Amino acid sequence: MTLHRRALLAGIGAGLPVAALGAPARRRTDRTQLSVTSPNGQLRVLLEPGTAVLPPRWSASSGSRSILDRGNLALRLPDGSLLGPGATRLGRTTRRSDATWRPPFGQRSEENAAWRELEVRFRDARRGMIFAIVLRVHDHGFAVRYRIDEAPGGKLALSGEETEFALPDGARVWSSRDEGDYGISDPGRINPLPDPPLTRSSDAGPMADLPLTVLMADGMALSIAESDRIDYPRLAFRPGPGRHKVSSHLMRFPGRATGWSGPGETQPEMSFDLRVPAMTPWRVVTVARSPAELLDRSGLPALFASPAAMADTNWIRPGKAIRVRVPYTTERALACVDFARRHGLAYILFDAHWYGDGTDPSDASVPIAGLDMARIVRAANDLGIGTLLYVDRVPAMRQLPQLLTTYKAWGVAGIKFGFMWEGRQSDVRFIQHLIAACADARLIVCLHDDLRPAGLERTWPNYVSLEGVRGNEHFPTARHNVTLPFTRCVAGPIDYTICYGQDRNRTTNAHQLAMAAVYYSPLTLLYWYDEPGKFDAGSWPELVWFDEIPTVWHESRALSGQIGEHVVVARRNGNRWFVGAMTNEQPRRLDLPLDFLGSGSWSATIFCDGERAAEAWRTPVVRRDLTVAATDHIDLALAGSGGAAIMLRPA
Repeated sequence: MTLHRRALLAGIGAGLPVAALGAPARRRTDRTQLSVTSPNGQLRVLLEPGTAVLPPRWSASSGSRSILDRGNLALRLPDGSLLGPGATRLGRTTRRSDATWRPPFGQRSEENAAWRELEVRFRDARRGMIFAIVLRVHDHGFAVRYRIDEAPGGKLALSGEETEFALPDGARVWSSRDEGDYGISDPGRINPLPDPPLTRSSDAGPMADLPLTVLMADGMALSIAESDRIDYPRLAFRPGPGRHKVSSHLMRFPGRATGWSGPGETQPEMSFDLRVPAMTPWRVVTVARSPAELLDRSGLPALFASPAAMADTNWIRPGKAIRVRVPYTTERALACVDFARRHGLAYILFDAHWYGDGTDPSDASVPIAGLDMARIVRAANDLGIGTLLYVDRVPAMRQLPQLLTTYKAWGVAGIKFGFMWEGRQSDVRFIQHLIAACADARLIVCLHDDLRPAGLERTWPNYVSLEGVRGNEHFPTARHNVTLPFTRCVAGPIDYTICYGQDRNRTTNAHQLAMAAVYYSPLTLLYWYDEPGKFDAGSWPELVWFDEIPTVWHESRALSGQIGEHVVVARRNGNRWFVGAMTNEQPRRLDLPLDFLGSGSWSATIFCDGERAAEAWRTPVVRRDLTVAATDHIDLALAGSGGAAIMLRPA
């Protein structure tokens, strides 16, 4: 294990300041205005030191437009008091970086990672503590975090945060919780309905999971999320105080703790300890002039996360996968391997109940009777197809070292962990341990159920995707599907299990095709609820779209969109572009300019809705082939709950 990896696992990655890139720090003790401005000069964040009774407060603006009014910045101690009021300001430090980030894979081959930073240090003499508030501003957003430099005994106990987001008049918020749908409300009245209802293991009261999407009265859009959550409870949002404020809530329960659990496993953690020096996660606000531009700025939380905790990422292979379904047999699995070979897929995935006695808590190192896992994995590897195995949280907790040894002996490529809990500090610590152990074993990881992004795809590139959403396997509405690109997807990769040609879909097949371009996930699950025989027996010429589309990109652009209405996204890999368009229940005509293309002629293959059937999923897919140029437009007619998928390559 590298020194950097050991530091992260010890909490140092989240607990110690990392030397800034670029110009050296400047320390100041003057009393000039406490503010920091983005590299392009457009965003400005101000810090107002506290008083004897009030904590420090922050605000933010873009040019002449207010983004955040004054809101509190404080940490809550177990006795209910705040760390912040009455503290004496010691001085301030400014830092800057003009770096770019070239991720091993992502939505873009290069990210603008330049920032400017203001750190203000305080002393709380009564408690014997020294702490800092750190503000960092990027051209596309800004963030705040707290650093604890000194505390009695080298340890700090906390029960929460008082980080407030005071939004301007007229702002509307899109919020969700657990696997519920999105509600729209005033900021101070968020109260999304979870689906299924909350369990006894959930934090009670009206609150929302991250990210939170905000649409201003003037059309500006925000996404509020977190980054660099290493050894700290997960952030949630609670309403108020007041109609226009949203405040932080640190989770005390493991969220919607579904799956098997033993006595005491879902007990709340009403407070938690940090080893000092320590840093909290970043609270990140992505800022865009429109909802469509918000998509272009998706993934900003990753820029605030700790750098990669592994030196070699060349073994991590993004790609598409098909699920091996029950009843599990060696022959059915080999048929999926052959299908993957013929259709350009990178993986097969064994989902739940492939091991032990077929129950989630059983021994995940022993396949069920009749399943020769070693033979299947070997045959798949011989064809360049990787094998992914589902593992429930319980065996992951009880037998992780044994599982990693066994799976590496078989030649397995990665693990999908299901029914994962994420909320309390202990849950977050276990997830970090899990991902790190898999990285050591050179296994990719996908986490499922009630989780939320925190930029950790940068810190752990083997953590390729996660769920944390009302998934497509629930057959949601088209409106839900065109809300997600502006909400959950802005914060990080989304595993959305594309369900093609399903009679339970409430959308057209072209709508399902488009998902592969609209949603970003380095590991994309296709043909959910289906198996090779269905597609081998019928005529499915449109599946060439799934055969050809990559899962990672050199360039991504949002061409059009409104939250819950429609979305159009174009993505480039090499010299080919893939465009996905989706609408809600309303039919829609879109004029698609092709000015993102390079010079010369391009061959366009368009898969779009035919005549709308009474049941959306029965609507046929119609193929059109055109030769186009960057000066041309494509007219798209989307059926209600429909979509379109377009492949473009140099002619």
